[in-house]
Amino acid sequence: MQPITPPTRATLILLTGVTVLTLNMFLPSLTHIAADFGVDYAMASFAVAGYLAITAVINLIAGPLSDRYGRRPVVLGALVIYLIASIGCAFSTDIWMFLICRMFQAAIAAGATISMAIVRDTRTREDAASELGYIAMAMALAPMIGPMIGGVIDTFFGWRFIFYLYTACGLALLVLCWFDLGETQSRAAGPSSARAKSPALVLDPRFLAYALCTAFSTGAFFIFITGAPLIASVNFGFNATQIGLLVGSITGGFMCGSFVAGRFASSYPLPQVLVFGRLIACTALLFGLTTLALGAASPYLVFGCIVFVGFSNGLTMPSSNSGAISVRPEATGWASGLNAAINVLIGAILISISGYVLDASASPATLLTLMLISALSALSAAIWAKMQEQKAP
Repeated sequence: MQPITPPTRATLILLTGVTVLTLNMFLPSLTHIAADFGVDYAMASFAVAGYLAITAVINLIAGPLSDRYGRRPVVLGALVIYLIASIGCAFSTDIWMFLICRMFQAAIAAGATISMAIVRDTRTREDAASELGYIAMAMALAPMIGPMIGGVIDTFFGWRFIFYLYTACGLALLVLCWFDLGETQSRAAGPSSARAKSPALVLDPRFLAYALCTAFSTGAFFIFITGAPLIASVNFGFNATQIGLLVGSITGGFMCGSFVAGRFASSYPLPQVLVFGRLIACTALLFGLTTLALGAASPYLVFGCIVFVGFSNGLTMPSSNSGAISVRPEATGWASGLNAAINVLIGAILISISGYVLDASASPATLLTLMLISALSALSAAIWAKMQEQKAP
């Protein structure tokens, strides 16, 4: 029998967390996968790049489908595809079979996208921002522990066991969602209304302001993880363990910011939270650049400001996500998917640009400058969102 209550917070956290784990837990095994299939590392790494590209497509498909057919059937269908694809990856006999199954694994991205829509279905805009903050705080653990778990599994059991674990996670999530995930979409507006109005969403300035604020906030993080290992190694002589702790620092800041958002975001208007949070990031990065200009090149001082960038992201992204998916309540799923796709697209562009620039100039000042440009873009989008809210009825 279909459940009639909304899913618990734990279910939504697991849906989003497994999405992140599916991206990063197998990363330590890429060299072994390449050797096992007799291909070069670049071919094996397409399992990451291709997965991200398909994720953007899944986000654009899953959101509108959930508006038309409901959240529950789309999530369950995505989990079935993910389960079958994970089995296919585990038993692949050549690289092409592996990569094809890996692309279908991207169906799990629908879980994270629709989870945001479910939160918005059941809460007001400000309360949704608070709930998304708690979910983001818990989900932030996934990128920290995923590669560690994957490395241990690969060392003792081999890379295929990671995909056995993905299979077990998919099956457990499918059973959990079958019993816990009740339908939350309101049918008052009707699916035809959502289909008629959702295409105009991409032209809505309020939606674009919130979506761009999310994308450029995340972009500063993408720039950091792209350049931090190079900067820390070349300029400060950090080893792999120290670099791992360094990368984890921004995630720690993000968790703290998400906790604050969970506690207080529901008490303040979304634009106010956005502008305040983005000012924290810009101020921290300007402080870091100032210390460098004054000759203080301590790694702890330079990278200490990155913690505040993570805090800022954790504080503001629940509000920017909630704002983006609240612009058109009859098309919440479509808004959630489009918001996620824009995030992935801009993130990929910023990663490419920062990789090229930092390869030519591996200096801390260049890294912080690139991050500041992204943070200032997010602040501009936050101000734009505030202006649009003042115009809105």
